[in-house]
Formats: sequence, structure tokens, C-alpha cells
Amino acid sequence: MHLPLKILYSYARIEMLVLSESTTILAAAQQALRRSPELQPEPIVVQIDSQPYRLLDSHALNIAYWQIRGIETQVRYEKAQAQMIQSEKMASLGRLVNGVAHEILDPVGFIWGNLTYVSDYSKSLMELLSIYDAHCADPPSQIAQIKEEIDFDFLQNDFLKTVASIKAGAERLSKLASSLQNFCHIDDIYPKPADLHANIDSILLLLKSRLTGEIEVVKNYGYLPPVPCYAGQLNQVFMNILTNSIDGLINEAVSQELAKEFKGAGFQDFDRKPQIEILTQVCSPEPAIDPDKTHLRWVSIRIADNGPGMSAVKHKKILDSFSTEKRALKETSLAVSYQIVTGKHGGAFRMRSELGIGTEFEILLPLA
Repeated sequence: MHLPLKILYSYARIEMLVLSESTTILAAAQQALRRSPELQPEPIVVQIDSQPYRLLDSHALNIAYWQIRGIETQVRYEKAQAQMIQSEKMASLGRLVNGVAHEILDPVGFIWGNLTYVSDYSKSLMELLSIYDAHCADPPSQIAQIKEEIDFDFLQNDFLKTVASIKAGAERLSKLASSLQNFCHIDDIYPKPADLHANIDSILLLLKSRLTGEIEVVKNYGYLPPVPCYAGQLNQVFMNILTNSIDGLINEAVSQELAKEFKGAGFQDFDRKPQIEILTQVCSPEPAIDPDKTHLRWVSIRIADNGPGMSAVKHKKILDSFSTEKRALKETSLAVSYQIVTGKHGGAFRMRSELGIGTEFEILLPLA
């Protein structure tokens, strides 16, 4: 019998479910389940290019559908479990670093507090010795010999400089420990107001070893009120963006050194000072971001560098990684930053880059 299948179904007065061969199992199962109960056992017709049709058993389709859903549930569970473990690891590491920073601050506080008295005492002693020296024009030979052995004139000039140097080192160590505490801040359940300028300065201090003398950091800070946020997670965003900019500038600096050594071998020498510019301001509402938040003000943090920039292909690849599907395959630092800003804070994360010009990141946060 070579009559079409729909002729048989027309006699049985049963509506056929016809699907193309490119239909996914999940979509096919959902369409099959929408049929009326009396048609559920009926097979499904699948159109194939090379053949007229094939029949698909609805029971086998349902089994495959629930197997796939089971695998999806297992994958989501394992991913959620991995994220919980990773979050717990980061929280434990944050508590550990915070404890170390606290232990550093205690002795530094003792040193810092006593250095003030040491500096005052040393000034007083030096003044006293100067008065003795002025009124004792002909000191005993033993005193003159000791003054010569210890190089008294140099010691008198250098002692106060040494105390000032120790004081500067203690102050720097205190700021570094405070920056570690700020960076490892454990976020609470609800966002709290934070000074974003202080957070950015803390990150810059932690990255000072990588910010070589050739990289200039220009800070154009506007007035920012305390911004409700999860400070610890935003610190991670600032760290990711600044690290990305520093890496680009360092790579370009290496390329410039190679260009100077191999001039004429196809290298182009860019005569410009590596620079990172940070600009903050309160901006007007942007309906394009979230039409429901047009009554709010926005805080804008722009971090731009004059590095090598990105090609169109690389730029598109990074933007694609911000999507949920691509982020699930490979979570990059910028993709995590995008999720923190948009998903956790309801803001916007923008990236602009031009090859040979530089890259700019902009973080927009709603200011309630």
C-alpha cells in the first residue's frame, strides 16, 4: 500500500503530530504532551528529507525526555554544589587573610604609637647634645675620641631621618594590612553603603608591585555618596578590571622594547606613556539599562587604559562570554565581573575597545 499516511489518519479521524527531523527531543516531548489524553499513545510523524516519513513512539520519546531532564537536574545540582564549595573556600580564605591582616595591624599599631614618642625623644636628645657641644668648646679627650669613632656629626643628621623612614614603613604596612582587610571583606546578606573611592585605592595599593613606575594611574574622582553594594564582590570586580588593564599595558611595554631592539623588522614603535585613568561620577538615569529604574540616579566608574586594545574577534568573544550559556562553559574573570555587577547589583557592565587605542570598562550602579 503506497498511499500517504495522512489518508489512513483521515479515515481514523485522528489529528497527526508532524515534526521535522531537526526538532529537539525536549521540544518534541513538550508538543506531544500538549495533545489531548486520548491521542497520547499515538505515534508521532517525523518528516525526513531522504524518506517520506518515520514514526516515533511517544513512549520512547517520553523516556528520552525524562532522561535528559534528569541529566540536566544532576548537572545543575553538581554546578550549584561546586559553586557552594568555591564560595565557602573563598569565604574561608577571606577570613584567614583578614585574621592575618588583623595580626599584622596589632604590632604595627604598637610600633606606630611608640614611634611618635621615639621621634620626640630623639629630637629632645639631639637638642640637648647640641647645647652641650656649644657650651663645651674643649671637651675631654675621651669624649672627643668617642665622637670621632661613632661619627657623631653624621649620626646626628641621619638619626632623625632613620626614625622618619621607620615611621613611613610602618604607615605603609598599616595601609597594606587595612587594604587586605577591605579586599577580603565578607559580604552580608544585604548590601551596605560603601566608599567606592576607598575601595579602589585599596585595590591600587595591593597592585602597587605590578604598577611599575612606567604605568601612570590618573584618578579623576568626582563626588560619590556612599553606595549601597556588596563591597567584597565589587572589590573583586575592580581587581579583575585593573589586572586586565595592567596585563595589556605590560604586554605592550614588552612589545615596545622588542621594537626598539629589532627596528626595521616589521615592528611599530608607539611613543606613549602607559596610563590607566579612573573616572567616577553620578550620572543621569538611563532608561535603556532598566526602564523600571528611571527614577534612580546612577554611579559611573570608568577604568580606561591606552594599551593595545582588542581585535573585533576577541572583543566579540569576551562579550559572548557574558551570556549564561557561554559563562557556564568557561567562567572568565570578566564574565564573573559582569555577573556580579548585573545580577547581584542590578547595574550595567560595559566594555569598549579599539585596536591600537585602548580599552575602557564602565560600571554603572543604581543609587537608591
